[in-house]
Amino acid sequence: MSHKRLLLVHAHPDDESSQSAATIARYADEGAQVTLVTCTLGERGEILVPEWNHYSEKELGEHRIAELQQAMDHMGLTDHMFLGGVGHYHDTGMDRAEYGTVIVPPDMPDNAFWNADLLEAANFLVEIIRSRRPQVVSTYNPFGGYGHPDHVQAHRVTMYAVILAGARSHAPELGEAWSVDRVLWGTHNTGMWKQALSIAKERGLKLWDGEERDEDTLGPKEEYIEAVVPIGEYYDVCRAALGSHPSQVNIEDPFWEFHGIIQQLPGAGEAYVFGSGVPFPASDEPHEDLFIGLNLD
Repeated sequence: MSHKRLLLVHAHPDDESSQSAATIARYADEGAQVTLVTCTLGERGEILVPEWNHYSEKELGEHRIAELQQAMDHMGLTDHMFLGGVGHYHDTGMDRAEYGTVIVPPDMPDNAFWNADLLEAANFLVEIIRSRRPQVVSTYNPFGGYGHPDHVQAHRVTMYAVILAGARSHAPELGEAWSVDRVLWGTHNTGMWKQALSIAKERGLKLWDGEERDEDTLGPKEEYIEAVVPIGEYYDVCRAALGSHPSQVNIEDPFWEFHGIIQQLPGAGEAYVFGSGVPFPASDEPHEDLFIGLNLD
């Protein structure tokens, strides 16, 4: 049995499958303790299945719980919870500025995750961290990957909770203090995105509504990527998990075809940059193990 304990914080159902399915499946296979925290039910997601267009936000959220469960079954994940309980925080939704930048929508529910009291939300996560005692925690970067308000808020809540969880004087009723060894921020695997973009263009795939993207916007500088968990044998698991979210993902859509191209490239993997805590050992190449260099006793 592995002594590794990993906790991932994602904003909506499907984020875990599009961004960290191989990571979850790999460590679950190894016998590690893998915990997923989802911050909202994704009630404001765009519905892609015409037969479900009549769903209210509440009904969509309830439906997405079942989609998430199916995805977790594919990944072998058994330890999951919604932050604050099912439906405590509502999907904020998002809007776009004139030039396509993702922004906070003008109207949102009172319990939208973006409006969450930071200390309250962090304390929900503090209790989870203290009970699960992960050595490694993963969430989004400060920009939330692409700017979605709930991703940004998940970053803020996670980073605050990690600090509070390790403070003995903070809310002892939430459990014994636990200091997380390493915090990682999931990110695009920049080099793989660049390779896949060339292949996609050769195949005539229209991405981002045909808008050209500067390669420098596809992810962080490759020198900042500290770890890449290989997809390899988990490709089918990744696609099955992603396909478990049909309300949000059509895997035959050009973008998700592009996503599949990335995952099939030699050496492809889910990339992480260092957030805080114990740095990775020095290396000319990204590490394949998120726990390398940590004392797991």
